[in-house]
Amino acid sequence: MSASDAAPAAGQGLSTAAAPPAQAAPGARYSYYVLAVLTVVYTFNFIDRQIIAIVSPALKEDLGLSDSMLGLLKGLAFAVLYTTLGIPIAWLADRWNRVSIVTISLAVWSGFTAISGFAQNAWQLALARIGVGIGEAGGSPPSHSIIADYFPKEQRARALSLYSLGIPIGQMFAFLAGGWVLEEFGWRNAFFVVGVPGLVLAVILKLTVREPVRGAQDGHHSAASVKFADGVKRLLAIPSMWGLIAGATLASFTGYGVGMWAVDFYRRTYDLSYPEITVPLGLLNGVAYAIGTLAGGYLTDHFGKRDKGAYALVPAIGMLVTIPAGFLSTWAATPFWAFFWTAPFLIGLGLYLGPTWSLVQTLAPVNLRAFAVAFMFFILNIIALGFGPLWVGGLSDIFAAEHGETTALRIAITSLGISSLGAAAAYYWTSKKLPADWAKATS
Repeated sequence: MSASDAAPAAGQGLSTAAAPPAQAAPGARYSYYVLAVLTVVYTFNFIDRQIIAIVSPALKEDLGLSDSMLGLLKGLAFAVLYTTLGIPIAWLADRWNRVSIVTISLAVWSGFTAISGFAQNAWQLALARIGVGIGEAGGSPPSHSIIADYFPKEQRARALSLYSLGIPIGQMFAFLAGGWVLEEFGWRNAFFVVGVPGLVLAVILKLTVREPVRGAQDGHHSAASVKFADGVKRLLAIPSMWGLIAGATLASFTGYGVGMWAVDFYRRTYDLSYPEITVPLGLLNGVAYAIGTLAGGYLTDHFGKRDKGAYALVPAIGMLVTIPAGFLSTWAATPFWAFFWTAPFLIGLGLYLGPTWSLVQTLAPVNLRAFAVAFMFFILNIIALGFGPLWVGGLSDIFAAEHGETTALRIAITSLGISSLGAAAAYYWTSKKLPADWAKATS
C-alpha cells in the first residue's frame, strides 16, 4: 500500500481533531501519568507480540512446523496488516481523538492474542496473528503524537525513551510469564494469560487519559490545515528522515531477527528447559535492554544541547557494539557466556529507540506527527518485522541439510551483523545532516 492509499478526497486537507480537546496539557505530574499509562500499553503491545517467539519450540513440536513457517508466523503474518493499516489509522489520529484510537486498538490486539490459544493449525494461528497486527497498527503512532503534545521538544528524547521501555519491559514479562505458563500449563494458556489483562487496561486508559491540545508544546495550540499531498511532500523533503528510516529499519531487522529466535536458539544449542531460557532472557531484557533504551534518550538530550548530530551518532555507536557482542553470544561454548554477551548486545541495540522517535516528532510538521511515525513503521515493520524472522528461519532451513539445525540457526543469526553495520552507517550519515534539518524544523 502506498501513502496515497490513506489520502482524503481531492482538495481535502489534514486538520486537527473534529472536536477540540477539552483543555490544554496540564502540569508535569499528569503529563508523566499519561506517559506511564501509555508505556504500560506499549508494554502489553510487546508482550502480545513476543509471546509467539517464546512458545515457538512448542509450536514447532505440536503443530509440526518448519523454521520457515515459524518465521512467517512470527513476522510477516503479523506485519502485513500491521504496517498497511498503520498509515490510514495514523491519518485518522492526526484529525480525531487519539486516546480513543489507542483504546480500541489495545482491546483488539489483546482479544486476538487470547484467541490465538484456540488455534488448531498454522493457518488458524496465522489469522489470529493478523488480527493482533490489525490492533497494534493503532498503538504507537497516536501514542507518539500524544506524548509530543505533553512534553516540549527538548524533553522528547527522554520521554520517548521512557515510553520505549515498553519494549524491554514487555519482553521481560513475556519471557518470565510466558515461559512459566508454557512449562506448567502449555502454549495455549500462555496466549490466554497475556491477552486478557489488556482488555482491562483499555478501560483504564479511556477513563483516565485526556486528549491533549495539538501543538501546545510547540508554541501554538492548533496546526493549520495542510493538503495531504503537500504534507507528505514536506515530510519526504527532510534528508534526515530518510537516514532515520534506513537506520531504524536495519536496527530493527537485527532486533527482530535475534529476538524472535532467541528461545529456539537456546533450546536447540544448549538443550535448556524453558525456565532456564526465559528467566535469564527476561531479566536481560528488563535490565540490559532497558539501560540501553534509557541511556539513548539521556545521552542524546545531554550531548544534543551542543551538537544535534548526537541524536544520530549515539545510535550509530550502539549498533556497532551489537556486532561483536552478537557474534560472541551466538557462538559461545556455554549458555553462561551466551547470556553474558547478550547484555552488551541489548544495551547497544536499545540506544537507537528514544533518539529516533524523538527526532521524528521534532522534524515532522505538528499535524503530521502520527502519520510520520506510521510512515516509518510502514517501511520499518514490513522489512524488519515482516522479513527479519523469516530471513533467519529461511536461512536456517537452507543450511540445516548440510550443517544440522543447531549450527544452521547459528549461521542465520550471525548474518544479522550485516544489518547492524548498515544501521550504524545510516545513523552516522544522518548525524551529518541533522543539525541543518533540526534548525529548519524548529525555526
